[in-house]
Amino acid sequence: MSLATAIRLARPQRVGVVSSIVGLGLEVRGLNSAIGDLVTIGELREVDAEVVATTRDGIRCMPLGRMTGIRIGAPVRSDGTPHLVPTGTGLFGRVIDGLGRPIDGKGPLAVDSFVSIDHDSPSAMQRSRITTPLQLGVRVLDTLTTVGKGQRMGLFAGSGVGKSSLLSMIARGTDAEVSVIALVGERGREVREFLEDDLGPEGLARSIVVVSTSDEPAMMRLRAAFVATRIAESFRDTGADVMLMMDSLTRVAMAQREIGLSVGEPPATRGYPPSTFSLLARLLERAGTDEAGSITGVYTVLVDGDDHNEPIADAARSILDGHVVLDRKLAVLGHFPSIDALASISRVASRVNDPHQNQIAGTLRTVLAARRNAQDLLDVGAYRQGTNPLVDAAVANEGAINAFLQQRMDDQTPASEAWAQLDTINRILGVH
Repeated sequence: MSLATAIRLARPQRVGVVSSIVGLGLEVRGLNSAIGDLVTIGELREVDAEVVATTRDGIRCMPLGRMTGIRIGAPVRSDGTPHLVPTGTGLFGRVIDGLGRPIDGKGPLAVDSFVSIDHDSPSAMQRSRITTPLQLGVRVLDTLTTVGKGQRMGLFAGSGVGKSSLLSMIARGTDAEVSVIALVGERGREVREFLEDDLGPEGLARSIVVVSTSDEPAMMRLRAAFVATRIAESFRDTGADVMLMMDSLTRVAMAQREIGLSVGEPPATRGYPPSTFSLLARLLERAGTDEAGSITGVYTVLVDGDDHNEPIADAARSILDGHVVLDRKLAVLGHFPSIDALASISRVASRVNDPHQNQIAGTLRTVLAARRNAQDLLDVGAYRQGTNPLVDAAVANEGAINAFLQQRMDDQTPASEAWAQLDTINRILGVH
């Protein structure tokens, strides 16, 4: 028996009954539970649920498992215990579900302690300034969109453009002390592929993976995001620099949309209730710096129909400290990682890089922009050499530039080497 289960059983329990089951949720009478409390439904087959709303007539709950076999009048027990999350170094190399239970077949977790899933965001005045770069092992990110320790970045792309593969590169190449990876709403088939092929034994050894697949209830998918964040916070509180990766933030928002609509919230923008957008802010603000350590957040955003201005993408971009755009056209051409360097931006790059690094990164951006502006002329053969020195430099050194921007999945380039390669390209370009 786990410590969390023992604590719950030791507390006096209150009993109510299921009064209504509609859609994804159910109503309970006879319990005076608070928002966030866990309840257990049924007798022969028990299902955990979380209280998501209260009314004068009772409480509304969302299940954390399938409700098959649950009927009106089924007993509902509650001890007023909130969701507890396991923490500690014993979680390294383990795969857990949205309730913090192991699902990797490696036996019980070696847990240091249990903490409540709820945690306050660091105060705005207690957050340390972001002044130190964090190596990701991906050349284009470490140079053209440098990430600082404690920054929150979004990877924006449509489906099948390489978000998960890029996350696995970051997990293996980052110099962060701890990696926490949340796979929210993923296809069940892809979980083992990600763990065994993309992440690999080396990446998994210093990572903690939280998984909630697409067929699990909305509450479980939502819990997985907050469990991963809480585990990252527990390491940050000890002074560690943590890398938190979440795939995907859009599916977290979709889970909250299901929950909000089920408890009677009115649909707003594209069917998302207002609570979805407040939840995104609450989740993302929990990452970042604190007085002791930092959580660098990398969140994938699945843009609907490749529309980067759809509601979730727009809301996430307004909260995050930068965004990386993956381009489907580049992916089709076999350009990996398919990062559109010109459309991507890090809001702290100028602070964490030195003046020379900012200068050479800006030079390559200028050359790439000139090439893009002249692309139509180049495609039809109407461009004349000598018209624009920047375009001439881009065309003459296209091979070297593409070799720098592209990178194999098994190639983890140290940030110092990436900057040296960029410096060499700038000397070859001869642009001042």
